[in-house]
Amino acid sequence: MILQTFPVGLLQCNCTVLGCEETRRALVIDPGDDPEVIIERLRRLNLKLEAILHTHAHLDHVGATKELAEATGARVLLHRADQFLYDRVELQARLFGLPVPQTMPVDQHIDDGDEISCGNLKGEILHTPGHTPGSLCMHLPGIGGTGGAEASPRLFAGDTLFLGSIGRTDLWGGDMDAILRSIHERILLLPDETIVIPGHGPLTTVGRERRTNPFLQ
Repeated sequence: MILQTFPVGLLQCNCTVLGCEETRRALVIDPGDDPEVIIERLRRLNLKLEAILHTHAHLDHVGATKELAEATGARVLLHRADQFLYDRVELQARLFGLPVPQTMPVDQHIDDGDEISCGNLKGEILHTPGHTPGSLCMHLPGIGGTGGAEASPRLFAGDTLFLGSIGRTDLWGGDMDAILRSIHERILLLPDETIVIPGHGPLTTVGRERRTNPFLQ
């Protein structure tokens, strides 16, 4: 497994390149900005991008979508409930005084329980509304034996869960009750050793957030 997460854009969204070592097929999660950086990363890793997965449709998570999709031919994936936000990226940018990115049509609406393949890697979509109505996470089971980094399951959590915090709910479609329900009923059911890759900031684990996150006590 090839897994690299790095911040992009003014708001430092965590963008992830997930690749299969055997097939060299790749998935990019949350290309928020800096398309040239993401494209160069794919080139250096010798990966063919098949799909772009958005955990939600806020501006800072979708800003590089058009350039990345046009450069690679990758499919654009989004939950249907966030289509209204994706269609209003220009408004989002103007409200926050940020540059307006171009967008392109979504190729596939994905939903809870869908399987996302990346070569020989397979992840499961968890619909986790609250930060936005269409917020989702992707759960990637551990691979490669009983120990080491690759054996640990991953959760690409978008802006639903952070180290010591949760996603804000004061923007369009946000719902505090919904996000807490999503975390308790979907994320906290995962094993404690699950590594959480949030949409911003450092990594954490399900176990750590279960024990110490003040919003979940």
